[in-house]
Amino acid sequence: MVEYNKPDNRPKLVNTYNVKRSTAYYKNNPKAKAKKDAYNKKYHDTDERRAYRAELSRERRKRGLMGTAKGKGKDISHKKGGGVTVESSSVNRARNRGKK
Repeated sequence: MVEYNKPDNRPKLVNTYNVKRSTAYYKNNPKAKAKKDAYNKKYHDTDERRAYRAELSRERRKRGLMGTAKGKGKDISHKKGGGVTVESSSVNRARNRGKK
C-alpha cells in the first residue's frame, strides 16, 4: 500500500502487514522482486553454492538431523577455522547481516 505525504508528494512505503521493510518493498515492487529472484537463481545455481549446500546436507544426514524433530530449528554452521557445528537457525542466519 502506498501513502502520499502532503509536503512533497513522494510515495512512502507503508508497512500495513506485520513484515520487515524489505519484504514490504518487494511486495509493492514486482519488477524489483523479479530482478532479485533472477539474480538469486543465477547465484545459487553455481557449482560453488551447490557444493556448499551439499556439504551441509551431508553433515545433517550424518548427524541424524535431516527430516527429524530433533533437527528442527537447528542448522549446520561453518566455523571460521574450518569445519562445521550444530547451531540454532536464528543465530546462524543472523550472523554477518550488518547492523543499521
